[in-house]
Amino acid sequence: MLFRAFRPHQHHLGEYVRTRIISVVLLTVGVGCVAACQPADGGRATGSSAPSASASTPKDDKPTAAERRTVPDFVGMGLQSAQDEAQKQGFRSLKSHDSLGRGRHQILDRDWKVCTQNLRAGTTTATDTTLDLGSVKLAETCPPKDVTAPSTAGGKIPDFAGKSVKAARAALDSGTSFTVKDASGAKRWILIESNWKVCTQSPAAGTALRGQPVELTAVKFDEPC
Repeated sequence: MLFRAFRPHQHHLGEYVRTRIISVVLLTVGVGCVAACQPADGGRATGSSAPSASASTPKDDKPTAAERRTVPDFVGMGLQSAQDEAQKQGFRSLKSHDSLGRGRHQILDRDWKVCTQNLRAGTTTATDTTLDLGSVKLAETCPPKDVTAPSTAGGKIPDFAGKSVKAARAALDSGTSFTVKDASGAKRWILIESNWKVCTQSPAAGTALRGQPVELTAVKFDEPC
Protein backbone atom coordinates (compact mmCIF):
# COMPACT_ATOMS: atom_id res chain seq x y z
CA MET A 1 0.00 0.00 0.00
CA LEU A 2 2.77 2.40 0.81
CA PHE A 3 4.56 1.62 -2.49
CA ARG A 4 1.41 2.21 -4.53
CA ALA A 5 0.81 5.52 -2.73
CA PHE A 6 4.36 6.68 -3.49
CA ARG A 7 4.32 5.96 -7.30
CA PRO A 8 1.80 8.67 -8.20
CA HIS A 9 3.89 11.10 -6.16
CA GLN A 10 6.98 10.19 -8.14
CA HIS A 11 5.02 10.46 -11.38
CA HIS A 12 3.80 13.97 -10.55
CA LEU A 13 7.30 15.01 -9.49
CA GLY A 14 8.70 13.88 -12.84
CA GLU A 15 6.03 15.79 -14.68
CA TYR A 16 6.77 18.86 -12.59
CA VAL A 17 10.53 18.66 -13.28
CA ARG A 18 9.97 18.22 -17.00
CA THR A 19 7.60 21.18 -17.03
CA ARG A 20 10.15 23.40 -15.25
CA ILE A 21 12.92 22.35 -17.62
CA ILE A 22 10.77 23.10 -20.66
CA SER A 23 9.82 26.49 -19.17
CA VAL A 24 13.47 27.39 -18.56
CA VAL A 25 14.46 26.35 -22.10
CA LEU A 26 11.64 28.38 -23.63
CA LEU A 27 12.54 31.40 -21.48
CA THR A 28 16.22 31.18 -22.50
CA VAL A 29 15.33 30.90 -26.17
CA GLY A 30 12.94 33.84 -25.86
CA VAL A 31 15.54 36.08 -24.21
CA GLY A 32 18.11 35.16 -26.88
CA CYS A 33 15.64 35.98 -29.62
CA VAL A 34 14.83 39.36 -28.08
CA ALA A 35 18.55 40.22 -27.80
CA ALA A 36 19.29 39.06 -31.34
CA CYS A 37 16.36 40.94 -32.81
CA GLN A 38 17.24 44.31 -31.27
CA PRO A 39 18.25 46.88 -33.95
CA ALA A 40 21.92 47.90 -34.09
CA ASP A 41 23.41 51.27 -33.20
CA GLY A 42 22.12 51.66 -29.67
CA GLY A 43 18.54 50.62 -30.36
CA ARG A 44 18.01 52.88 -33.42
CA ALA A 45 16.99 51.21 -36.64
CA THR A 46 19.73 51.25 -39.25
CA GLY A 47 19.00 53.67 -42.07
CA SER A 48 16.41 55.58 -40.07
CA SER A 49 15.62 58.99 -41.50
CA ALA A 50 14.95 60.47 -38.08
CA PRO A 51 17.45 63.30 -37.38
CA SER A 52 19.93 62.73 -34.58
CA ALA A 53 20.18 65.05 -31.60
CA SER A 54 23.56 66.36 -32.79
CA ALA A 55 22.20 67.16 -36.23
CA SER A 56 19.28 69.12 -34.88
CA THR A 57 21.21 71.00 -32.20
CA PRO A 58 22.48 74.38 -33.42
CA LYS A 59 26.26 74.82 -33.27
CA ASP A 60 27.72 77.50 -31.07
CA ASP A 61 31.04 77.74 -32.95
CA LYS A 62 29.77 79.21 -36.22
CA PRO A 63 32.30 81.66 -37.70
CA THR A 64 31.23 85.25 -37.33
CA ALA A 65 32.05 88.10 -39.67
CA ALA A 66 35.34 89.82 -38.81
CA GLU A 67 35.04 93.11 -37.00
CA ARG A 68 36.45 96.30 -38.48
CA ARG A 69 39.08 98.21 -36.55
CA THR A 70 41.37 101.17 -37.13
CA VAL A 71 45.00 100.24 -37.77
CA PRO A 72 47.34 101.83 -35.19
CA ASP A 73 50.65 103.52 -36.03
CA PHE A 74 53.31 100.91 -35.29
CA VAL A 75 56.36 102.69 -36.78
CA GLY A 76 59.02 103.33 -34.17
CA MET A 77 57.66 100.75 -31.76
CA GLY A 78 59.56 97.66 -30.69
CA LEU A 79 58.38 94.73 -32.80
CA GLN A 80 57.13 92.76 -29.79
CA SER A 81 55.22 95.76 -28.42
CA ALA A 82 53.72 96.44 -31.85
CA GLN A 83 52.49 92.88 -32.17
CA ASP A 84 51.03 92.95 -28.65
CA GLU A 85 49.15 96.16 -29.50
CA ALA A 86 47.88 94.69 -32.78
CA GLN A 87 46.51 91.66 -30.95
CA LYS A 88 44.94 93.91 -28.32
CA GLN A 89 43.07 95.70 -31.11
CA GLY A 90 41.78 92.36 -32.41
CA PHE A 91 44.26 91.69 -35.25
CA ARG A 92 45.45 88.09 -35.23
CA SER A 93 47.14 87.58 -38.61
CA LEU A 94 50.58 89.12 -38.05
CA LYS A 95 53.78 88.93 -40.11
CA SER A 96 57.15 90.65 -40.07
CA HIS A 97 60.11 90.92 -42.44
CA ASP A 98 63.60 92.39 -42.69
CA SER A 99 63.32 95.99 -43.97
CA LEU A 100 66.96 95.92 -45.12
CA GLY A 101 66.19 93.10 -47.55
CA ARG A 102 68.73 90.73 -46.04
CA GLY A 103 66.20 87.97 -45.46
CA ARG A 104 66.84 87.70 -41.74
CA HIS A 105 64.25 86.09 -39.46
CA GLN A 106 62.91 87.98 -36.46
CA ILE A 107 63.63 85.21 -33.99
CA LEU A 108 63.56 87.40 -30.85
CA ASP A 109 61.03 90.17 -31.54
CA ARG A 110 62.28 92.33 -28.66
CA ASP A 111 65.57 92.80 -30.56
CA TRP A 112 63.79 94.44 -33.53
CA LYS A 113 61.98 97.74 -34.13
CA VAL A 114 59.29 98.60 -36.67
CA CYS A 115 60.21 100.68 -39.72
CA THR A 116 57.25 100.14 -42.05
CA GLN A 117 53.75 98.65 -42.09
CA ASN A 118 51.79 97.36 -45.04
CA LEU A 119 48.56 99.08 -43.92
CA ARG A 120 48.64 102.83 -43.33
CA ALA A 121 47.92 103.97 -39.79
CA GLY A 122 44.34 105.19 -39.45
CA THR A 123 43.03 102.80 -42.10
CA THR A 124 39.87 100.94 -41.12
CA THR A 125 39.96 97.27 -42.07
CA ALA A 126 38.70 93.84 -41.03
CA THR A 127 40.48 92.25 -38.10
CA ASP A 128 41.30 89.16 -40.18
CA THR A 129 43.45 91.27 -42.53
CA THR A 130 47.16 90.40 -42.38
CA LEU A 131 49.43 93.05 -40.88
CA ASP A 132 53.02 92.87 -42.17
CA LEU A 133 55.60 94.90 -40.25
CA GLY A 134 59.01 95.71 -41.73
CA SER A 135 61.74 95.89 -39.11
CA VAL A 136 65.47 96.19 -38.38
CA LYS A 137 67.65 95.36 -35.39
CA LEU A 138 67.54 97.90 -32.55
CA ALA A 139 71.05 99.20 -33.28
CA GLU A 140 70.33 99.65 -37.01
CA THR A 141 68.86 102.63 -38.84
CA CYS A 142 65.59 102.23 -40.70
CA PRO A 143 65.91 102.70 -44.47
CA PRO A 144 63.68 105.35 -46.13
CA LYS A 145 61.64 102.42 -47.47
CA ASP A 146 61.92 98.66 -47.50
CA VAL A 147 64.88 97.45 -49.59
CA THR A 148 63.58 95.54 -52.60
CA ALA A 149 64.83 91.98 -52.97
CA PRO A 150 66.67 91.17 -56.24
CA SER A 151 64.50 89.53 -58.89
CA THR A 152 65.00 87.66 -62.16
CA ALA A 153 61.55 88.60 -63.42
CA GLY A 154 63.05 90.24 -66.54
CA GLY A 155 64.93 87.10 -67.53
CA LYS A 156 68.29 88.66 -66.62
CA ILE A 157 70.74 88.19 -63.78
CA PRO A 158 70.10 90.88 -61.14
CA ASP A 159 72.69 93.22 -59.66
CA PHE A 160 73.63 91.48 -56.42
CA ALA A 161 76.22 94.02 -55.25
CA GLY A 162 75.52 95.05 -51.64
CA LYS A 163 72.72 92.51 -51.30
CA SER A 164 72.91 89.67 -48.82
CA VAL A 165 74.11 86.32 -50.09
CA LYS A 166 70.84 84.85 -48.82
CA ALA A 167 68.80 87.30 -50.92
CA ALA A 168 70.93 86.53 -53.98
CA ARG A 169 70.44 82.81 -53.59
CA ALA A 170 66.68 83.24 -53.07
CA ALA A 171 66.39 85.24 -56.32
CA LEU A 172 67.72 82.38 -58.42
CA ASP A 173 66.06 79.13 -59.36
CA SER A 174 66.72 76.41 -56.78
CA GLY A 175 68.45 74.34 -59.47
CA THR A 176 71.04 77.03 -60.26
CA SER A 177 74.67 76.14 -59.55
CA PHE A 178 75.69 78.67 -56.91
CA THR A 179 79.10 79.25 -55.27
CA VAL A 180 80.27 82.02 -52.95
CA LYS A 181 83.76 82.77 -51.60
CA ASP A 182 85.16 85.05 -48.91
CA ALA A 183 86.27 88.25 -50.69
CA SER A 184 88.75 89.06 -47.88
CA GLY A 185 90.95 86.16 -48.86
CA ALA A 186 90.74 84.67 -45.36
CA LYS A 187 88.87 81.67 -46.72
CA ARG A 188 86.19 81.87 -44.04
CA TRP A 189 83.14 79.65 -44.14
CA ILE A 190 80.01 81.58 -45.12
CA LEU A 191 77.54 79.95 -42.79
CA ILE A 192 74.81 82.53 -42.08
CA GLU A 193 74.30 83.98 -45.55
CA SER A 194 72.08 86.83 -44.36
CA ASN A 195 75.12 88.28 -42.53
CA TRP A 196 77.25 88.50 -45.70
CA LYS A 197 77.00 91.05 -48.53
CA VAL A 198 77.94 90.48 -52.15
CA CYS A 199 81.06 92.22 -53.49
CA THR A 200 81.47 90.75 -56.96
CA GLN A 201 79.48 88.45 -59.21
CA SER A 202 79.85 86.41 -62.35
CA PRO A 203 78.07 86.56 -64.77
CA ALA A 204 77.65 90.32 -64.62
CA ALA A 205 74.35 91.98 -63.81
CA GLY A 206 72.07 92.24 -66.86
CA THR A 207 73.35 89.04 -68.46
CA ALA A 208 70.60 86.94 -70.00
CA LEU A 209 69.66 84.19 -67.59
CA ARG A 210 70.15 80.81 -69.25
CA GLY A 211 70.72 78.55 -66.26
CA GLN A 212 74.44 79.27 -66.11
CA PRO A 213 76.35 78.85 -62.79
CA VAL A 214 76.59 81.96 -60.60
CA GLU A 215 79.74 82.80 -58.63
CA LEU A 216 79.88 85.43 -55.90
CA THR A 217 82.42 86.88 -53.49
CA ALA A 218 81.26 88.40 -50.24
CA VAL A 219 82.28 89.92 -46.88
CA LYS A 220 80.38 90.50 -43.66
CA PHE A 221 78.06 93.51 -43.67
CA ASP A 222 80.26 95.51 -41.28
CA GLU A 223 83.32 95.00 -43.51
CA PRO A 224 84.33 96.86 -46.70
CA CYS A 225 84.53 94.91 -49.92
